[in-house]
Amino acid sequence: MSAETPAAPGHNEHYLRVFRRNFRTWRGDRPFWAGLFVLLGGFPIAYFPYANLQIGHLTLAMATTAGAGSLIIGVLLVVLGISLWFQKHVRTFAGVAAILLALVSIPVANLGGFLIGFLLAMIGGAMAVSWAPAAPPAEERPASAFLSKGDSPEGVDAEPANGVGEPNDLSGTSPTNGANGRHSAG
Repeated sequence: MSAETPAAPGHNEHYLRVFRRNFRTWRGDRPFWAGLFVLLGGFPIAYFPYANLQIGHLTLAMATTAGAGSLIIGVLLVVLGISLWFQKHVRTFAGVAAILLALVSIPVANLGGFLIGFLLAMIGGAMAVSWAPAAPPAEERPASAFLSKGDSPEGVDAEPANGVGEPNDLSGTSPTNGANGRHSAG
């Protein structure tokens, strides 16, 4: 091995750099920021009903009769945030549940943790519902693979796929059937 030979990636790197690269890859495969917002939204909702604010010698207690309800809502939001990190396939359910819990927290938990927890949970829930996994990288094919028999559009099989000799195009827009989409409904 000479001085010009590049080292294998990860072989002589600092462990923090390797950890950061692995964390970035893990974070990119799931709705990480949505989970973080939902998780952070649960804390003020659960905390403020049990907090005592000291102003000089005056103690201001924010305790309400719905303290148990706000604790349950806060804990559920924290659990939904963690589940968005580790169970990415429940993102739609967790996002809708976070939005509903945030809305319920307005009357139950001191205006949703003085609107802090409400806004964080609403933003995180919306991000979870709208998150979609990244498309896998497309494999490069040679240019001749894009043109098939009869120059049919990409994605349409020009070859008989059902063994009877008919193309496997069920859209009714293939140039081989002459319809091109006209009169395809009747």
